[in-house]
Amino acid sequence: MAQFSYKARKRSGETVSGLIEVNDRSAALAQIDRMGLFPVAVEAAKGGVAVTPGKAAVSISLTKFLPPALREIALRPRQPSMQELATFTQQFANLLKAGMPLTTALNSMAYLGSKGIPTEVSKQLRQDVTEGRSLSDAMAKQPVVFADMYVNMVRAGEQSGSLQDVLRRLAEHYERFAEVRSRVQSALIYPVIVMLVGFGMVIVFIVFILPTFLSLFTGMNAQLPLSTQLLIGISDFLRNPLYLLTMALVGVAGSIVYIRFRASEVGRRVLDRWKLKLPIFGKVMRLYLFGQFARTLGTLMQNGVSVLTALKITEQVLPNVVLKEAIAKTREAVTDGKTLAQPLARSQVFPQLMIDLIRIGEETGDVPGALRNVAETYENDLNITLRVMMNLIEPVMIIGIALVVVFLLMSVLQAMFMITSSIGESFGRR
Repeated sequence: MAQFSYKARKRSGETVSGLIEVNDRSAALAQIDRMGLFPVAVEAAKGGVAVTPGKAAVSISLTKFLPPALREIALRPRQPSMQELATFTQQFANLLKAGMPLTTALNSMAYLGSKGIPTEVSKQLRQDVTEGRSLSDAMAKQPVVFADMYVNMVRAGEQSGSLQDVLRRLAEHYERFAEVRSRVQSALIYPVIVMLVGFGMVIVFIVFILPTFLSLFTGMNAQLPLSTQLLIGISDFLRNPLYLLTMALVGVAGSIVYIRFRASEVGRRVLDRWKLKLPIFGKVMRLYLFGQFARTLGTLMQNGVSVLTALKITEQVLPNVVLKEAIAKTREAVTDGKTLAQPLARSQVFPQLMIDLIRIGEETGDVPGALRNVAETYENDLNITLRVMMNLIEPVMIIGIALVVVFLLMSVLQAMFMITSSIGESFGRR
């Protein structure tokens, strides 16, 4: 058993302190909660921690051996994924729906644990709320976990008295986006993996297997077909360390140039605009971004966030500079008193279907509902486009890999047939 000193608040706001003897700190917090108190600070009492004979508690932090820059990166909290944030939010909403007070629900969240969300986050939220802060202000102190959109929606829920409903909508929002992003990533990762595997098999054949046949061809001084000569040149190039080093240096230099160009304002704008205009992947990117824009803006406005604040948060959420600039100009126009559909149409970035649906929503007084319809439309189109793209990419990749394999085999077989026929002719003349 160990002794813990605690400082807590009563429901009346009075601060009390005391000493309890339990197994560990978690048990101490549970005991304080059963006493009807809100814990403020719980620490092990001096001399009160029991240590089993023959055992010692040793805590070694490997990060202290790292350089300061790497130590800062290693200790920086990880931003949770959309799915992890959705799970956390859903659990929190369920506890509040069950009738738990806010501080008790946060205390339970610390023990429940949620993948990707450290328990320290819930503990800090509980402490801040116990000290008198609102939940949204407490979340705003942890921007790595809770983005501006999350904080503003929680604040709107607090002001309207519908925090449970807001948390449920937030969970649905992040759940839907996690699902859409997973589909896009799966559709893009599959062809990349197939191409890498096929390319790797070709390299292994050219570098390790082909030289065995080439040594026979070159030793006979026979006239080889053009395809075989080309294959020999590729094999010599890949097995030459100097050429490989040159290729590596060129690749590193090209990567540095690309990274710097991508980091510049002009470069990012050029690349983001180019991504939107790609033949197949550009359509996938456009559908994903338009759906994200409509879903985010509609969710914020539906939960009571003002249109200007919602536009600003949506601008921060979207990863494409072209759309960011269009939303920024729209926000300036809306500030001047114009409608939402008019400046969106003037940007010439958003599709006419989206603008028409938003205009109808403005006329009927239900812009959030119109944005929700827009989001569902583009998400459905995205699913169809991904299926079509996968159905097209798979046979194209198979045909491409088959053509490469046929070229390799024909290059070897043609050379073997030519050498065999030349040997036969030489024996015939004798």
